[in-house]
Parts: sequence; structure tokens; C-alpha cells
Amino acid sequence: MKTTVVGSYPKPKWLLRIVKMYKDGEVDEEFLEEAYRDSVKSVVKDHEIAGVDIIWDGEMRREEMTSYFAERIEGFEIYGEVRVWGNAYYPKPSIVGELRYRDELALKDFLYLKGITDREIKVPITGAYTIVDWSFNEYYKTKEDAVYSLAEVLNREFRELVKVGAKYIQIDEPAIPTHPDEIEIAKNAVEIMVKGVNAYVGIHMCYGNYRAIFPDVLDFKVDQIDFEFANRKFEDLKILKEYDYDKDLGFGCIDVHSRRIESVDEVKNAIRMALEIVDPDRLYVDPDCGMKLLPRDVAFEKLKVMVKAVEELKEELDI
Repeated sequence: MKTTVVGSYPKPKWLLRIVKMYKDGEVDEEFLEEAYRDSVKSVVKDHEIAGVDIIWDGEMRREEMTSYFAERIEGFEIYGEVRVWGNAYYPKPSIVGELRYRDELALKDFLYLKGITDREIKVPITGAYTIVDWSFNEYYKTKEDAVYSLAEVLNREFRELVKVGAKYIQIDEPAIPTHPDEIEIAKNAVEIMVKGVNAYVGIHMCYGNYRAIFPDVLDFKVDQIDFEFANRKFEDLKILKEYDYDKDLGFGCIDVHSRRIESVDEVKNAIRMALEIVDPDRLYVDPDCGMKLLPRDVAFEKLKVMVKAVEELKEELDI
């Protein structure tokens, strides 16, 4: 019963300032890179102090989960920003040519993290279905063709990660539950992405209607499925019981959409519900999603509560 994170973590305010200075031409790339490295060390320290078992670098270099990867893959072009909700915008990519592997996506980030921590590491990368779904397609005849082509690109990245020691890869696919009619495309894409990848693979899903993707999602070639539960009042656990859930479970039990810090007893009670579905050694306890929108002190306290809840429950259950 290990604790982990989904991906993002609040960026230090000084990093945000330095990124802006870089964009304004006030500091050079070397200065910016030093700031990124220092911010990763800061995030790692937070995770280590909180006691998280499996960590990531908080996505300090990533401003957004789609365009960050699209900018590094041949065949994409970024035209401009579109509004997601409220006053939140992101640079939406467009597929304008054949998708090809051009440069590493997370390799350097993994190697740097590996060099500064002894903790287990997971590498989250946005999956082919979500990147295509959140992009314009001006090249491929069908969305399906685009998804499969991008899945081949990501497969190469995954295999390169394994070569340098990555043991745990997380595919982020929040778009899948929003298009249950395309579940077969998503499933095929996962098979392409993980082909020949000798690592523990999890897939993270949030948003959408989970019920609409069951039982098909149980056929995905992954070791673990990670769902958001806390923000949904844990109602979706009923679905897993109905379909005899048979994979490892990533259990989102910390609400990242709320600044309220859960109590240890709240989290323990939630974990007990998850243990009615999977055995402790198949349960990975984490926040619902990335934590980047929370104040950093709130995110840190939430992680500490999550870890403490797991530690106390292990002692109570003698596991």
C-alpha cells in the first residue's frame, strides 16, 4: 500500500517570476535551467518530508500537459491560445504533418530526478488519445489515424525511458472518459504505447463518466488504473464493485479542487472503502489529480495527511 503523486505540484513563486523574466528576455537559458533544477530539488524535499513513496518532479518545466509534448514532437504546430474555462487559456496544438519522434520528452527530467533522490520514481506522460483529442487535426484523414501515429511516437519514448532505468510509467488520459464511444481507439492506442515496454504501467483518468467506459477499460493493457474519487464523494467505487475490478488501483483520495485539508481519519475511512475492492499490495494511494492549482503550503499539508493516514492504517491492520 504505497503512497504516490499523480504529477504536478505547485511551482515556487520565484520560479514563475524567473520564467516570466526569461520570456521577457531579462535572463538567459542557463539562468532559467538553474532555476528549474533548484525548483525540482525543492519539490523533492517536500515529497520526501511528507513521506511519499513514489514521487515525480512536480512538472516544474511543464506549463501544460498537451502543448508541452506537442512542441517536442515533429508534425505539431502551436497556433495560439484557446480558452479552457473562465480565464484559463492554453496554447492548443495542431497536427500539420506526419507525427515523428524528434527529441526526448521526459528522459532528461527522469535522469536528473534519479540523480537527486533515492525514492521510487514514476514518469507521467500525457497519452496519445488525450493529446490528439485536445489538438486540431489538419493532416490525418481520421482522428484514429492520428492517435495511432502518436502512440508509436510515445512508445519510442517509453522504451527509451526503460533503457535508462525507468520502472514506473504513468499514461495521463483524462480525455478518455469524456468520449466513451471511442474507447476502442483509446484501448488500441494504449497497446501500441506499451508494446515492448518492460515497466510497470499505470493510466490516470479524471473527468467524464467512468460508468460509460466500464467494463471495456478493464481490458486495457496496463497494470494499474488511477481514478479520481475524492472530488466525486467516492461514489464511483460502486462501479468497481459491480464489475469485479481486477487491476491494481490508483486511489485518488485527496481532493485537489478544494483548499480544505482533509483529516487523517477522513482519508483512512476512504482507504478502507478501497480495501474492500483490492488487497493492500494492489492499492496505490494518491491525490485525485495533479496539485499545481493549490497553494503550495496546502498541497504539502494534504500530502502529509495522506501519508500519515496510510501509515496509521498499516499499523492498525498489521500490514
